[in-house]
Order: sequence, then structure tokens, then C-alpha cells
Amino acid sequence: MKDQRIPSLLLAAALTLTLSACGGEEETPQEAAGIAVQVQTVLADTIATENRVSGQISADNSSTILISSAAKCTDVYFQAGDLVEAGDILCTLDLGSSLSSYNAARINYNSAVQSYQDQQAILDKQVQLAQENVANTQALFEIGAASQLEVDQAEVNYQTAVATRNSTLSQLEAGIQSAQSSLDQLDTALENVDASGNVIAPISGTLATMNAQAGSFISNSLPLAVIEGGEAMKVTVSVSEVLVPQLAIGDEAEVTVDAADQTFTAAVRSVERAANAQTSLYTVTLTVPADVSGLLSGMFADVTFRTNVSENTLVIPSDAILTSEDTQYVFVVEDDAARYVEVTAGLTGNGVTEVLSGLTEGQQLVVVGQQYLADGDPVRIVDGTSGVTDTAEGDAGTASDEDGTDTGGTPPEKNTPTEGGEA
Repeated sequence: MKDQRIPSLLLAAALTLTLSACGGEEETPQEAAGIAVQVQTVLADTIATENRVSGQISADNSSTILISSAAKCTDVYFQAGDLVEAGDILCTLDLGSSLSSYNAARINYNSAVQSYQDQQAILDKQVQLAQENVANTQALFEIGAASQLEVDQAEVNYQTAVATRNSTLSQLEAGIQSAQSSLDQLDTALENVDASGNVIAPISGTLATMNAQAGSFISNSLPLAVIEGGEAMKVTVSVSEVLVPQLAIGDEAEVTVDAADQTFTAAVRSVERAANAQTSLYTVTLTVPADVSGLLSGMFADVTFRTNVSENTLVIPSDAILTSEDTQYVFVVEDDAARYVEVTAGLTGNGVTEVLSGLTEGQQLVVVGQQYLADGDPVRIVDGTSGVTDTAEGDAGTASDEDGTDTGGTPPEKNTPTEGGEA
């Protein structure tokens, strides 16, 4: 019997050791250390709403030469890319037909003006005579020498003379305007051309475009030449009706030109108050600082306007804010524990958000690992991100997506062990 009791005692001892080992797993070193997080001190700063639009670089002073009349180019003296001085002859055109058209338009305009003046003198005289006839007939009527019918007829003749005068002069004015329009077009077409057909450079600068070729007719659908004057450049952008009321002359914007590897601050020079008929957008022009180099006309630019500026306000990383239904909240660290704090957000900028209520300056805001926290959780602050990821995944007791964002619902709560030490 004594030998049979020995195995029983050994079995009991083994069970005791096993139970002791299981009981030792109730508190893990990971729980004792707390959930690893990174924090950032809440500070006051300046924030503004950022509005990004695309624009284009162009020369601030440029001149476009257009020749709308048909003309043959006989000689070309400069090519695109050449530097020219004001007064240089760019090319020579055979303007025989164009000059004939111009002379004919000038004669037509002068004739229309003369005809208007002649007819006006005649019609004014007719109206004057009709008016005098009314007065004379009325005087005769008063002494009984004319009837009322004769007075009424004189009035009708006067009104007819006035109507005829106005109608005739209106038609003659239309003829003058048509002749003036034709003459203006030819004046514009020949604005930079002398009597010998030489096309003269109106400004000094770089010949950006040259479409004239010797022996060929110039196209009236393209500019003959475009000259970009000096080194000054500008940025032109189109903005929506929502943004344009917030912009004013002198406002600054950040401009990035990737092609030139340049980022600089430009000032708003003009804001158009009439929208483009096709795009319904408003044109805004900014001046490029004189010390910015390497820009060429036609380069694309990214322009960032900062509006609705709020100064000396609490600004935190936008990623630190979590959302549960209509509630926004963050976690701060107090006495080595996470504390749940509801916040009210204001302006949003480039990755940051203004906090209007809920936080005070100097608090330690959790900026990494907040998705895995519940109110009151013990935490430990770390510097690197590797420890945060490993520890947080092991301690996660709240619902979250794989990308670390809160899945919504009520604010997370701690997992509370049940009675007897069983989780």
C-alpha cells in the first residue's frame, strides 16, 4: 500500500506546480510597462486655410505682332531665341495688296464721314424750316387766317422731318462705324510696319516666337512674332468664385515651379472681377520677385493661397484627431496614463488642425498609437516608431482598421478582468 501512495503524491505535486505556473500568467510584463506611444507638446501657432491652384509662367512685359492682312514675306532677319532691340527690323513684307486695302478703307471712312456731315446739314435745315412753318401757321390761326387743320398738318410735317432726320443719320452713323472698324483692323495689322513693309520690333527683349519665313505668306491665324521684354516674369492663375472674394492686391502666395526647381513667394498684382465666359473662373496675376531666375514662359506653376488666417491658436497634427460618429477626440498623457479628451476643430491646413476647445497649451498629446488607447490605459512614451507598432499591436483592445484608423462607435473602453482572475 505504501508503494501505491508514492505515485499519487508525485501527481499532486505536479498539479500544484502546473496551477502555480498558470496563475503567474495573469499579469504580463507588457501590461505592466504600458502601451507604447509617441507624444507632442501642444503649442500655439498660426494656421491658415490652403487653396492650391495651377498657373502658368509668362513674361511680365511682352508684345505680340499680328498681321491680319495677306502678305508675302520677302526677307527674315531674326529667328526665335534671338535678342532684339526696339526699332530692329524683324522681317520685310510685300504689302502691295495690304496697302491698297488700307488706302481703300481710309477713303471709305472719309467718304462716310463727309456724307454724314453733308446729310446732317441738309436734314437739320429741313427740320428747322418745318419748325418755323408750325410757328407761322399757329400765328395765322390766332388771327383767323389759317384753320386748325392747317396747324395740325404743319405739326405732322415737323414730326416727319424730325423722324426722317434721325433715321437717316442713324444709318449714316452705322456706315461710319463699319468703316472705322475696318480701318482700325488694318491700323492694328500694320501698327508695327513702316511704309516700306518692314516689321519693326516695338520693344527690346527675346524673340520668343517667329512665324515669318522668307518666300512664304504669313498666316493671319498666328502672331507673326512675340517678343518677351526684359527678365521680369509673372504667374497667371484662374480661381473659383468661392476663392476670388478672399484675395486682394498685395496678398502673398507660395509658388512652386517644378521644371525650374524653384519655390518662392509671389504677391498678387491684380484680381479680375469678371469671370471668363467659357470657364466661369476669375484670372489672378502675381508678380515674380526679381531675384528668382531660371523661369521660362510656358512653365507650369503650383500656387498656394493661404486664407482665413488664425494666429496664436492651438495647432495639432490632423492625424492625432480621432472621430466617433459626430464626436472628435484625442488622447493626452497624464501621470503615465492615457486620458480621453473631446475637442472642437477649427481651420485645417497642410496636415494640421486648429483646436478651438478641449486642449490647453503644454499638454502632452498622443500623436502615434492613439488608435489603440482607451481612457485610463497605462502608457509609456517612446521616441521611435518601431517600438510603437510592435507593442500597440500586442495590446490592442479596441476596434480599429488595418491602417490604424478608428472604426467609429463609442469611445474605446478598457478590458476589465472578470471575477476570479479570468479575462
